[in-house]
Amino acid sequence: MIIFGTKGYLYQLAVLTMVCGWCGNPAAHTLRKRVTKFTLFFVPLFPFSTKYATQCTFCGGERQIPKEEADRLLAQASAGQDGAAYGQAPQQPGFTPPGQNPYQR
Repeated sequence: MIIFGTKGYLYQLAVLTMVCGWCGNPAAHTLRKRVTKFTLFFVPLFPFSTKYATQCTFCGGERQIPKEEADRLLAQASAGQDGAAYGQAPQQPGFTPPGQNPYQR
């Protein structure tokens, strides 16, 4: 007896701020990749379906997107997280650089 089937995997690739097509609010959207793999004896062997989607965190509306658009959004998200300006790391709120008194103006 051979046991075969499928198993789905969901990967969250990025969180982007966009205007939602469902509710019209500027909100965070999660960029997700859903991969369905063929399994044999409960061991995933190879993927046979890959789909990309964005989901609004405000209303929950989901939109399927092609791979090219997902790659573009992922590149846009990674470019926005690389640094604040000219290679500097983003700072935490209330952070004061060394040598400066936070209570003096």
